[in-house]
Amino acid sequence: MSSNPPPAAPGTEREGGTQAPTRHPLAWRTDEFYDVGALQSEFERVFEVCHGCRRCFSLCNAFPTLFDAIDGTSGGELAEVDRHVFWQVVDHCYLCDMCFMTKCPYVPPHPWAIDFPHLMLRAKAVRARSDGISVRNRALAATELVGNIAGIPVVAQIVNAVNRSGPGRALLERTLGVDASAPVPEYHSRTARKRLRRLGTTAAPGVSAAAPQPSPQTTGKVALFTTCYGNRNEPQLDEDLAVVFEHNGIAVTLLESEHCCGMPRLELGDLEAVARLKERNVPQLIAALDAGYDIVAPIPSCVLMFKQELPLMFPEEPEVQRIAKRIFDPFEYLMLRHRAGLLRTDFQKSLGRVSYHVPCHLRVQNIGLKTRDVLQLVPDTVVEPIERCSGHDGTYGVKKEFRAASMKIARPVIDRVAASAAAHYASDCPMAGHQIESGLASGAAPEHPLRLLRFAYGL
Repeated sequence: MSSNPPPAAPGTEREGGTQAPTRHPLAWRTDEFYDVGALQSEFERVFEVCHGCRRCFSLCNAFPTLFDAIDGTSGGELAEVDRHVFWQVVDHCYLCDMCFMTKCPYVPPHPWAIDFPHLMLRAKAVRARSDGISVRNRALAATELVGNIAGIPVVAQIVNAVNRSGPGRALLERTLGVDASAPVPEYHSRTARKRLRRLGTTAAPGVSAAAPQPSPQTTGKVALFTTCYGNRNEPQLDEDLAVVFEHNGIAVTLLESEHCCGMPRLELGDLEAVARLKERNVPQLIAALDAGYDIVAPIPSCVLMFKQELPLMFPEEPEVQRIAKRIFDPFEYLMLRHRAGLLRTDFQKSLGRVSYHVPCHLRVQNIGLKTRDVLQLVPDTVVEPIERCSGHDGTYGVKKEFRAASMKIARPVIDRVAASAAAHYASDCPMAGHQIESGLASGAAPEHPLRLLRFAYGL
């Protein structure tokens, strides 16, 4: 490897001082962003730094793919690696952001300004523009459309029955390349939005809503972004959130309408589709903020989309920036209420030991372990966090060609859960929870932290 450091990216030079890591906006609407030659040069610059550092070797399969290719050359140099390997690296990156947030010492404002996830995103966007997006990837990313179709009464029963059968899974593997051993979600015709729409409030039967009490950082009333997954695949998740929040005097309402947050499209590099979804969601979210509501969503990836990715894609749009400041993870919101003395602690049942997986897209929000902190308010409860990737990561963990790699990534998490002898295991990401379930010899099912909290309250 060359002993000379790569040149600093334009505009990143600084003189002395220690600054917190920062993220530069994504220049996705410039011609240079899609220039193949410029992309190739940036591949070489960043990969050379990664080759010399190798701190991220254990995070995902993108880095071992790169390092193994370099080590397999006669001279151990990046220059000798066939450039098609670069695209294998891209395919193994699922934009978890953990390398940027927890490992890389060269992120901005360091002069080298390494942002590996956004380089991978740029590559995906270049490929999407030049080659288009396959029918398979479009189908797997169309969470809203597929949910609407599969959630039709009778159709939902048929889809679920097929997905539970051996022949059905074999067909799914042949047509869409979804590995037959990978967990696939169920579909519900009675969606969360249908279950919770009660004159604009989500108060569950038997739960009386108190008048909202604002605090310095919260309004005491929230608009619920149910998410595609929460609405169609696990509506109980949104119900549990609503019941817990109402029990704590937090008024909950539904957005007038909502659409996919855009994360599945972002992972494909389909940035124009992300922009279209943003245009549909922002007016509804702004209307909720104007009415005095905060925004809460139960899926970490969806919260991250509005907190980080859309603000970096649209830094010039004040409405996007405003939403980013007022959207919360559920347990982040509950802990803010607790700090203001407004969270009820009238728990009826203990949880014992809880093995708790912390999803990547929650960790990179930099809010701390708020789920653990809230659950540990329950008497006689010990929460043991596992801060490692589950390997599910959008569609990566269900695709046949990546299934083995995803389970290798998940194995340390699965082993920790299996060895914990905990009364419960949980993840804020329900898909990660089912990924863990698929690797447990016991087949024990995960319980979402919101369900555990509801149980502890005796609701």
